Amino acid sequence: MFAKGQTVIQYMEQLAPKHLAVPDDRIGLQLGSLQKEIKQVLIALDVNDEVVEEAISLGADLIIAHHAIIFRPLKTLNTDQPAGKLYEKLIKNDIAVYISHTNLDTAEGGMNDWMAAALGIESAGTLEDVHTDQLFKLVVFVPKTHHQQVLDAVLGAGAGHIGNYSHCSFNIEGIGTFVPQEGTNPFVGQQGKMERAEEIRLETVVPAGIRSKVIQAMLKTHPYEEVAYDLYPMDLKGRTFGLGRVGKLKQSCTLREFVDVVKKGLKVPHVRVVGDLDREVKKAAVLGGSGSRYVNKALYKGADVIVTGDIDYHTAHDALMAGIAIIDPGHNAEKIMKEQTAGWLRVKLEESRYETRVQASEVDTEPFRFM
Repeated sequence: MFAKGQTVIQYMEQLAPKHLAVPDDRIGLQLGSLQKEIKQVLIALDVNDEVVEEAISLGADLIIAHHAIIFRPLKTLNTDQPAGKLYEKLIKNDIAVYISHTNLDTAEGGMNDWMAAALGIESAGTLEDVHTDQLFKLVVFVPKTHHQQVLDAVLGAGAGHIGNYSHCSFNIEGIGTFVPQEGTNPFVGQQGKMERAEEIRLETVVPAGIRSKVIQAMLKTHPYEEVAYDLYPMDLKGRTFGLGRVGKLKQSCTLREFVDVVKKGLKVPHVRVVGDLDREVKKAAVLGGSGSRYVNKALYKGADVIVTGDIDYHTAHDALMAGIAIIDPGHNAEKIMKEQTAGWLRVKLEESRYETRVQASEVDTEPFRFM
């Protein structure tokens, strides 16, 4: 059995929830339809003509890419122009395109965590906070016979995280009363008679982003026909998600030695370097994509070096004066997402026994050639 398009994207959004994207980022379905079976998924960094040809040759129904193919609202769709030809080819071959960009960058276990791990950066914090979860208090009254079942369901759906603690809940026994009215089919009790039931008041915390998931898990396992529950907004804040990562290296080294670590870890043949190659590097920052405006943030957080792409001339001079080194592996270093995303999605689909195939693009979309 092949997964439906919406099912594939639901798994993808477990990895990179859409609410983690920065405002106005062009994410989500950009072209085509998800209302179909997906036999083959292609994971790509960019969507250019070579990637589309690769998708056609594979028989792909869906491309999940990091960089958007539609950056600004379209005024015309001229199929004589390069962009128009690309869209036309995708539409004629019924290939949908879904974008996961800054939400994948920000997500725990996403782009910047993959890059940090590849460079040996440990206990990495964020360079810039993007999103802090709003927390809600879920209170639900459960018969004692089904308490553990409902508790496992809501905690399994992601509720109960406070700081670095998981599975947090409070449970107290009490007596619930109710009178089933005409037309009801009560789990316990009889129509027209007061019922007194031994129940447990279950309380836990739920991040805003997974409210629906947790409530559905709770309703699915709760035995009552009408479930009594409350959801309250809390002043307590949940987990914070952000762009970039910064932390200590597993082993300090010179900048020259760290350049080799970057080239090997990110699989890039060349880098641009700003700074004294013989200086010691103990703490490093990394940010996928264009990172010029994050150099000062890395300096503020105590980094000796920042690894990021698209550094401009004046930012390089400012970094030299400020005393922070820069290693620029290029924007294309984000290609690390192809294999990582494909592997993650493949496992999820296989766990659910779907036959949908997932492949990382083999096309090199680096536009620059180093002479």
